[in-house]
Order: sequence, then C-alpha cells, then structure tokens
Amino acid sequence: MSNSADSPGTESSPVRRWGFRPVRILTTGVFALAGLLFFTSFDTAKGTNIRTDDSLLKLSDLIHERSRKNGELEKSNAALRGDVESLAGRDAGRSAAEDDELVDLEHRAGTQELKGEAVTVTLDDAPPDATAKLPGYPEPEPDYLVIHQQDLQAVVNAMWQGGAEGIKVMDQRLISTSAVRCVGNTLILQGRVYSPPYKITAVGDPEKLKNALAASSSIQNYMVYVNVYGLGWKVEDDGPMTLPGYSGTVDLHHAKPVE
Repeated sequence: MSNSADSPGTESSPVRRWGFRPVRILTTGVFALAGLLFFTSFDTAKGTNIRTDDSLLKLSDLIHERSRKNGELEKSNAALRGDVESLAGRDAGRSAAEDDELVDLEHRAGTQELKGEAVTVTLDDAPPDATAKLPGYPEPEPDYLVIHQQDLQAVVNAMWQGGAEGIKVMDQRLISTSAVRCVGNTLILQGRVYSPPYKITAVGDPEKLKNALAASSSIQNYMVYVNVYGLGWKVEDDGPMTLPGYSGTVDLHHAKPVE
C-alpha cells in the first residue's frame, strides 16, 4: 500500500503550522503587568487602606507629641541648669563685681527671669466664613484669613524697635538665636508647636512699645486685613509681669567646609 497520502506536504493530510500571533503576546504582557501592580500595591499598603489620610493624621499626632515632650524636657533642663549654676556659684571664687557682670550677661542673654511693665499683642485667624467688610475689596482667599509668619515677625521686630527688654511668644522667651517660623497654620518655635491665637508679650516702656507697633509699616498693612476681613488684633497693657528665662539649649551650630 502506498503511503503517499500520509506523506507530509500532500493536500490530503496538510500539516498545521502555528504562526506568530502578536495579540497573544500582548495579552500575556498585560496580565503580567497587572499582577505586578497588584503585588506592589499590596506590599506598599501592608494590609492598610492607602487611600485614606490616616498617615497624615498620625504624622500630626507625632508632631504634637514631640512638641509636648520638648516642653517637658525644657522644664527639666531649666531645673538642672539652676542646680548647676547654684553649685558653680558656691565654689567659683568670683568677686562681687564678677558676679554682677555675670548676672548682667545672663539677663542680656535672656536666660534669667525678667520683671517689668508688659504689653501683650494677640493675633488670631479670621472666621472661616469671613467676607469683605468694606466696599472696593475682593472677597477673601484662604490666605487672607490666617496669620502668617511675617505677621508674627512684624510684631516681634516692632517690640524690639520700641525698646523691649525681653519678649516671650506664647510661653517661651526669645533669645538672639530664636526663629519664629510658621508651617501651614501652626507656629513652630524652638521645637514646639502652637496654634492660634498667638500671644506676644514684651517687657519695657508700654507707651514706647505701643508707639512702635503703630509706626510699623508691616503692621499697618496687617491692620488692613483686620478691618476688611476680620483678622484678630488686640493690644493690652498687662501691668507688672515676670517673663520666664529661656530654658532651652544655647549651643550654636554652624556650617563646616567639606574636606
């Protein structure tokens, strides 16, 4: 019997050949990429919902917790510093003149309590639903309704200009290396976080302090927003007051050249 009918290549028994199919390869690649994305999302989430703001809330909680701990450490540091100064003064062997000079330097540095007549300025955000109170002014944008870093700095600078002997912001004494900084709608001062209203208190001649506040061009600009949009502004005579001494670190840090 002839087997020509079963031979390869004859019409009666054609051989089926698999050709190149781009669609199949593309489909396989899409499924592989999808699997990679699912795995990456799972590995990133670690079983949590990555579409929520929980992580931001946790960060905010962490900042406030660190701020609280910094406050506690400052109080502990102040107590220890008092003990060290007491022990050092007991055996220092300094003359009375040297002791007086040291006390004067400490007062200038802001590390000791300061007593005197005081003036307090309070700054606060405007109501969130505030509108323009005077004709000719645009409706407020969000930035118009909150206290900014330059507003706090303007008050502090005016008080120094008015001859302030010492200033505290909230419950902290300012020294020469203090930096008043705002992040978002919060104040960060010497490692601690504060929310409005912000209180700035200065010891000095009350009339000179208030005149310096009124003469400041930056504060005059701020007063426009007070009158138009309702930002908070209050100046009060406190009478005799004692400012706390600065209790944080006084170490200076500076840049070093790369060797």
